[in-house]
Order: sequence, then C-alpha cells, then structure tokens
Amino acid sequence: MKFYDRETELQTLDAMQRLSQSKGARMTVLYGRRRIGKTVLALHSAQQSDDPHVYLFVSRKNETLLCQDAKTEIERGLGTAVHGDLTRFRDVLAWLMDYASRTPLTLIIDEFQEFSAINPAIFSELQEIWDRNKSGSRLHLIISGSVYRLMKSIFEDAREPLFGRADERIHLQPFHTGTLTEIMRDHHPGFTPQDLLCLYAVTGGIPKYVEMMADKGAMTCAAMRDELFRPDSWWLDEGANLLIGEFGREHTTYFSILSLVASGKTSRTEIESVLEKNIGGYLDRLIHDFQILSAVKPMFAKPSGKIQKYEISDLFLRFWFRFVHKHHSAVESGNMEWLKSVFDRDFSTYAGRVLELWFRDALRSTGRYTRIGTYWDRGGNEIDLVAMDEAGNELLFAEVKMNPDKASRSLLEQKAAHMMKKTGITSGRSWDIRYRVLSPDDMLATTLN
Repeated sequence: MKFYDRETELQTLDAMQRLSQSKGARMTVLYGRRRIGKTVLALHSAQQSDDPHVYLFVSRKNETLLCQDAKTEIERGLGTAVHGDLTRFRDVLAWLMDYASRTPLTLIIDEFQEFSAINPAIFSELQEIWDRNKSGSRLHLIISGSVYRLMKSIFEDAREPLFGRADERIHLQPFHTGTLTEIMRDHHPGFTPQDLLCLYAVTGGIPKYVEMMADKGAMTCAAMRDELFRPDSWWLDEGANLLIGEFGREHTTYFSILSLVASGKTSRTEIESVLEKNIGGYLDRLIHDFQILSAVKPMFAKPSGKIQKYEISDLFLRFWFRFVHKHHSAVESGNMEWLKSVFDRDFSTYAGRVLELWFRDALRSTGRYTRIGTYWDRGGNEIDLVAMDEAGNELLFAEVKMNPDKASRSLLEQKAAHMMKKTGITSGRSWDIRYRVLSPDDMLATTLN
C-alpha cells in the first residue's frame, strides 16, 4: 500500500531535520500504539532527505549484542567502516554524533522504551552524551516507542534524565475519515457506505490493519468478516498480543473491565457490581497510562460533574473485545462459522455507535467547530451529536442512525430545546441552530452542516 496522509507529521520532521543542520542536533520523540505506523513514518521522512540515515531497532537482548547489531547497521547505512569495538550503547550514540559533526545524519531508534529492560542506566548515559555533543553535531535523532506509559515517563517525568531533551513530540494517531475514504476509493472504487463503515469499525483506522485488509483485497464488509474469522486468523490473537505485555500480571482484571465496557457496562458502578472490587486505580491507569479507555462527559457538563461513562477509545480493541474476546470459547474451538453468524447478527447494532464516532471525527477534521461531543442527562434525554462553533455562534444537533427512517427531526428539535434550556448555553446570544439526521449515506458528504 502506498504512503498515505501524515502531512503535518512529515512537515514537523522535515523542520527538525533542517534545524539540526543549522542549529545543532535535534531530538524528536515519536510515540503511539503498535501498528500505528511510527517506523514507516520515520523511514519515509528520512528517505525524502538527501542526508544519510541509520535505523536501529532495540530488541530485548544483551547490550553488547545490541551494539554489535548497531555497528552492522551503521556500516551498512553509511557505507563506512566502524573501527574498534562498540560494547555500550552510549558508545554508539557518541560515534554517530561525532560522525554527524562532519556530515548531517538522521538516526532512528525504534522501540526505545525497551532500554528499560536492557539497562536502565542507558538513559542517564545517553543524556550525558547528548548534552555534551548536541551543539556541535548535525544529527536529527528520531526516537520511536510503542509503550505510552514508559515513553511518557522517560521524556515527561521531571525526575528522569531525558526530561526536557525532546525538541518535538509527535503522538501518532489513526488515519482520519478522509484518509480511509481515499484508501477505499483507491482499492475498491465501487464500495458502499457500509463497506467504509466496516473498515473504520474493524481496523479503527490503524494503518497496519488497513494495509492488511487492502493487501488481501478484503474491502467489502463480507470480505473483512471472512478475513477476521478464518482458521488461524492473525486478527483473533491481536488484542491479547497487544495488551498482555502492557498489563502484566494484572491483565485479567484489565481484560474484565474492558470486556464489560465493550458489552455496555459503561459506568463505574455497573462494572464494580459485576467484579465486586474497587476499580478506581485500574480505570485511572487505563485512561492515563495506557490510553485505551476514555471517560466521557455530556457536552456542556461541568468538569466536576459526576455524570460520565467509559468507552474504549481504540476502535480496533473495542471491536476485538466485543466480537472476539467475548466469544473466547468459540475462538478456541475454531467455530468460525458461528462467529461469522454473530457478526452478521450484531454488527449493524454495534456499528450504530461507531457511526457517531465517524461523524464526530469528520466534523473535527473540518477545523470549524470548537466543541464536539454527545449529550445525555439523568432524565433520559439523549442527543447523538452536538457541535458548537463559539466564534460563529453556530450549533449543530444531529441524530445518527443506521436507518434514517427510524429518526425523527421533530423529536431531535424537542430534545435540543430541552438541552439548551437545561444548560443555558444559548442564553444572551443569537445562535444559528441546525438539525440533521445522519446515516451511512452521509459518510461521503463534503459538508455536514
């Protein structure tokens, strides 16, 4: 699959590369979940430059062996011999920074957080080498990492040696709706809105997953289903492979929480009533350390308000917990036809909520609205999508339905009037208020106003 999107990130990397040539070495930290395309982005950026680049992957092995691998990659990438032994990674960085004092160079270190398991002292050693050689070197150091909590600690904890050393930080996100539409047009020009929604729902816009579907030619909803639920499918183990290493010994509790959220238990009270334990610490870590869960409040709710619900923010994991992990026994027994039947039965209902997220993402990408979200209250009043342009005094209320015939515009207007009265958000100002009923047929609309 060709390289898509990432224009903003490429501009940032290019700017850092140019600054490293004129102002001294620069460090860019690139992080995001696995399969998000960090390595592809870093290499694509480096390959667009006339400067040489070296790519080093940090695998969990003895530091001396890691340095031997690095020496081989340096000689291959630069076409020059490295004389002497490199047995400490600090020696590798020092050699490369010295080389870059004569020739501009981009160095990519991938899975940087793995140094924590190899030799935690490396971070202090690299800080000393970096500080001592930065001003005289023309190195652009791109550091990439997949474990968010570790990368955040390494570079944002004031107690850590590399705190404050990053000149730029890029948190790579999934492909947005416009990019997914472009990919679908390239690989399946005759696609339906349901095909596009299915691609969004099952891959979550994660580039590696999208690429795998495209490479297999699985760009219809039925073909994606068959690719997901086939014997020995790579997808069936992906959620567990991503998370067990992250969660460690307590992965069972984390998996239980995520399973309950995926099945509709979205409040802390509901989850604790099933697990019969206090889960406050687990929820906090899922939100802040792992960035898998989100705490969602109604639009216009006070920050201190207690009305909130939890949702899995990673769409692939949301799908995996709902359609794979929930039916673990069927997966283990290889009952793929039954799993396909469950998908056929339940996916349309599941996709209704995902469709709301599609339109929220689409509105956000316009850059027009200052606040976008959903609204509900204890009285049972719910509005699927609310978008506000505070500067232009515009409000958009939308009902999102898989079948638009089941929506009522007049009921939407009543619910919006109730919300505006209860929150008081429109008092004292004149607003341009618009109402929409949105369905999959609107996914390709150039405007949702």
